[in-house]
Amino acid sequence: MKGIFVVILLFLTLQSSAQSAELANSYYRKGEYEKAILLYKPLLETNPIRQDYFKNLLTCYQQIESFSEAQALIQDQLIRFPEQVYLYVELGYNHQLMEEVDKAAEYYDRAIEIVRMNPNYAFMIGRSFSQNHLLDEALETYAVAKELNPKLNTEISEAKIYGEKGDLEKMFSLFLDLIDKNENYFSTVQRYSANFITNDNTDPNNILFRNLLLKRAQSNPKDAWNILLSWLFMQQEDYKKALVQEKSLYRRNPGNLSRVAEIGYLSFESEDFDTSREAFRFLVENGENNVLDVQPVMLAELYLLKIENLNLEKKNEKILIEAKFEELLKKYSIYSETLELHLSYADFLTFDLGKAEKAIEHLESVVISLESPFNKGIIQMKIADIMVFNDQFNQALILYTQIQYDLKNSELAQEARFKVARTSYFKGDFQWAQNQLKVLKSSTSQLIANDALELSLKISNNIDKDSLNDGLKLFAKAELLGFQQKYRQAVDTLNIVLTEYKGRQIEDDALYEQAIYFEALKEYQEAEKNLISLLDFHPESLLTDDCLYKLGILYRDQLKNNEKAKEMFERIIFEFPSSIYLVDARAAFRQLRGDNI
Repeated sequence: MKGIFVVILLFLTLQSSAQSAELANSYYRKGEYEKAILLYKPLLETNPIRQDYFKNLLTCYQQIESFSEAQALIQDQLIRFPEQVYLYVELGYNHQLMEEVDKAAEYYDRAIEIVRMNPNYAFMIGRSFSQNHLLDEALETYAVAKELNPKLNTEISEAKIYGEKGDLEKMFSLFLDLIDKNENYFSTVQRYSANFITNDNTDPNNILFRNLLLKRAQSNPKDAWNILLSWLFMQQEDYKKALVQEKSLYRRNPGNLSRVAEIGYLSFESEDFDTSREAFRFLVENGENNVLDVQPVMLAELYLLKIENLNLEKKNEKILIEAKFEELLKKYSIYSETLELHLSYADFLTFDLGKAEKAIEHLESVVISLESPFNKGIIQMKIADIMVFNDQFNQALILYTQIQYDLKNSELAQEARFKVARTSYFKGDFQWAQNQLKVLKSSTSQLIANDALELSLKISNNIDKDSLNDGLKLFAKAELLGFQQKYRQAVDTLNIVLTEYKGRQIEDDALYEQAIYFEALKEYQEAEKNLISLLDFHPESLLTDDCLYKLGILYRDQLKNNEKAKEMFERIIFEFPSSIYLVDARAAFRQLRGDNI
């Protein structure tokens, strides 16, 4: 009984401590330093080894200029923990804040002298200098340590400091030095470098990094430089250049083809089908003998078939693709990892050949053989999607709901809930759709949360509580027709919306959605008219930056008017600095302007 009481008391004490720490941190973040001090003092007394409590309490004293209390705190900590030699830096910095420069320098020199006696203290002392923005002193600390022990890996710490100072050439060079010493640091270097690299190949940082790599590749040929060049080109979406690097690497050292596959997938998503085809052909040619892992080759063959299908328009030509799909299914039928192949075949039957019933039958036969509940859920989701395509709404809603029940709290269950909302929206049941979307706005999946918010806003912005919502029903019907790839009917339905609800809030949504369908029908001038009307008559629309970006792409790729394309991208840069299109618009603008790459 006594033991239980002790456990309960300990639990309550820990809970109280955690709540105090949370409140102290909250005051600290808000700049309410006096309140934070009252909480951090007992927390540090109880937990003297907690560096975060110490540092935050010290900062609080310094922020309210209680420098004597700060000094007493540091000295007390130094008595308790004499091995924490970085505290000499804290003492120096406290004197610096009091404008006692000479006294501060004495403590800084003392800290560096400790490193001379034991270079292993460099990381502790260097980090303390960095945290207090004493960057030159931190660099001196690492230089002293490196001179005494050249084997110390101080490159990452030094590189971060040079990055903070804005000396990116020195930062990148140190990262490359580190990889030159030990290639196990690849992921670390990529992670830190990615903070300074963009997807814009004209960005000065990208150009600097590329030139440093090329210089090293010429003076000291090494696979590492080609791998990093390939990685850089992939960040920039220069997939063809990345593939050149990967093919060269593979020919020198045949082995893993995963990066070639990644280039294939990424270039496919970016609609760079020539590079995608080249990547997947290379993978098939060089991966067919790998009997231990056939999936990469299977997926490469699948994507080659998808690319071939994209170049066909007539239905009788697509029949040949159906036969090739069936050959692939037969070839890989003995392997278990064929899920994506079955899903792609079903999509092809539904969207390209209009054989929705055959697609559903095929997937239902696949579900029976699956053991994994998650894989079953994926197949059932596809069946439900096809049912929506086929106007079988009630059956689809039953399946989506079943997935939610079978895979509770999973991301797939959340996606199924979103599709319940979307299907209800297609049917014109806006209230039920909104009920589902309320839950999804806080989804753990950012993509689902964003989709839910977008659909919810579309409904709430255009719903009329005192009417039959005929305009929104027509708009939802048009979106369903678009989902079913009945683009001409979708355009005609939106014409009714634009005629009968002209000047109403729904007009900008209708103009934008109709432009998408005009593009799908390759009626580019009509799409242009819609987007210009949206900009002219709805300048305050939430779709304005979407509209500008779509117009820029349309002018550049379809209407071949680079001057107008530049104008659209430039407007995003200057008028919408928070737009999700900003980085892409800037890169497109620079490319059209003819900046050197």
